[in-house]
Formats: sequence, structure tokens, C-alpha cells
Amino acid sequence: MGRDGTLLVDAANVVGSRPDGWWRDRAGATARLLDRLAVLVGQDMTGPDGAVLRCAVVTVVVEGQAREVAGPAGVRLVRAPGSGDDAIAEQAGRLVREGPLLVVTADRGLRDRLPPGSSVAGPRWLLGRLDDLAEPGGSGDPADPPHAEADNG
Repeated sequence: MGRDGTLLVDAANVVGSRPDGWWRDRAGATARLLDRLAVLVGQDMTGPDGAVLRCAVVTVVVEGQAREVAGPAGVRLVRAPGSGDDAIAEQAGRLVREGPLLVVTADRGLRDRLPPGSSVAGPRWLLGRLDDLAEPGGSGDPADPPHAEADNG
């Protein structure tokens, strides 16, 4: 069992990581991601670094056109009034003092702004875990190790 901690997600970065037409409806794509993330609350996940995190809290930073989306039960939304990166860095600074923190973003500039003690995973890693959960006959266990190498970027 993992230590209770927080999964902090850069929604714009994760949504934009797959060319699935998200640009036609940014708010809709964000809402679909939020629904998928809700299943992670209370789950153990093995991060790319091998550490196990119990997702006691899933916090997602939304910005721009996606700022007004409704969040599903269990997912904490942070509606960035300006820069999503600024909001993520601010949240990370607070959350890392409360316990284990895994931030999901591929933004290298943002990664450089995260406080010491933050673990980081890329969108491909997160989407892979969510895809595994959604597959019929899949393990349903987000703590299963990735099928391929860890995505740290």
C-alpha cells in the first residue's frame, strides 16, 4: 500500500498530448479527462520512479476555455485565473509540504519550477494508466507497472 498523497495534473498539458481533436472542444476534452481521473481517487499508483502513491487527492489545474468545466465528485479543481503553470507551481509548493506529491506535466519549464520533493510524470504515463483501467479485461489496477519504459517527458 502506498503513502497517501496528491496527484496534481496539468490538464491542458495532458489533454494536448494526444492529437484526438481536443482543439475543437477544449472544455469538452477537459471534462472527459476529469471524468477519467475520478477513478483514481483512493487508488494506489506506481509512479515512473517506482514509488507507490495512494491518490488520496486528485487535484487538477484547469485554465482558459476549460476553466468553467464542472468537476466530478472526488476531483479537486483549481481554476487558474491566469497562467496554468503559475497555478500548478503554487499548488505544488503548498501540496509538497502536506505529503507525497506526483505532478503530471511534460512542460520542462514548469518542471524546473516545482519544489524539491515533487515527483514528476509525463502525460503519456498517466494516460497509459487510465487506458489500462478502461480496457475490457484490463487489470483495473493502476499500480501495475507500465507496459513500456516510464514516460518522464
